[in-house]
Amino acid sequence: MAVKLPAANVVLDLLPDAVCIVDPEGHFLYVNAAFERIFGYRPDEALGRQMLELVHPEDRARTLEAAERVMQGRAHPHFRNRYLHRDGHPVDIQWSARWLAEYGVRLAVGHEVTALRGAERALEHLASHDPLTGLANRARLWETLEAALAVGEAMAVLYLDLDGFKRINDAYGHAVGDGVLAEVARCLRQAVRAGDLVARVGGDEFVILLPGFTDASNRRSVTSALRAAVTGVNAPLPLDVSIGVARYPDDGSTADALLRQADAAMYAQKSMRRVAAQDVAG
Repeated sequence: MAVKLPAANVVLDLLPDAVCIVDPEGHFLYVNAAFERIFGYRPDEALGRQMLELVHPEDRARTLEAAERVMQGRAHPHFRNRYLHRDGHPVDIQWSARWLAEYGVRLAVGHEVTALRGAERALEHLASHDPLTGLANRARLWETLEAALAVGEAMAVLYLDLDGFKRINDAYGHAVGDGVLAEVARCLRQAVRAGDLVARVGGDEFVILLPGFTDASNRRSVTSALRAAVTGVNAPLPLDVSIGVARYPDDGSTADALLRQADAAMYAQKSMRRVAAQDVAG
């Protein structure tokens, strides 16, 4: 008995990945059934449309570059970009594409990796952020500080250490202490500008990076605002903060020098406040 093979489109419609054929200008000439499941458009709605119309606006330029590379016969496996689903939400896709010169078309197979990309973003966030407060961690701070120094922009580095936090931790336990730290982090974020970076670098130590900070006369107003943010935290015992400030380029030209200078200034302020408190008590 002779075996009759099914038509190619029947086989392609069984695939879980989107299979697309586009002309040199990027218009869809063919899409399989999975295209609708992944992007929300029926095949008849996609045919004739410009591929770039469905790509996320932020990814269009590099998508065009990738398409040109493929059409030049250069390999571009595992290219990722984002499309916009018909209902508006982004869809992450990993493509494998090839230019078929003898037919004058580009063939591409797209595998949806939205869930995978979400997991990757979560891991990236964990690698660069403090899990308790959600603030940048020491590694993210260092990376951002080095990048700012490379540009040569004036900035200030503030080193903060909480006063009174150890008494809260000792008296009420780590669970309450963690809650206080999370609230301090929230208040510090609200007290700075959108482009400033707030990082947690130790148990109750924080560093704030202020790009573009040039006016030394504003130092008192900035530190006053941060102190007000900390003292206003709803904590079971009084809470305050010691703040040391270092400015680039006046106080150092490297990340290490600026952090050491700000740290030293913070401890000097803490010592002076401790002595003043003892004098008052005496």
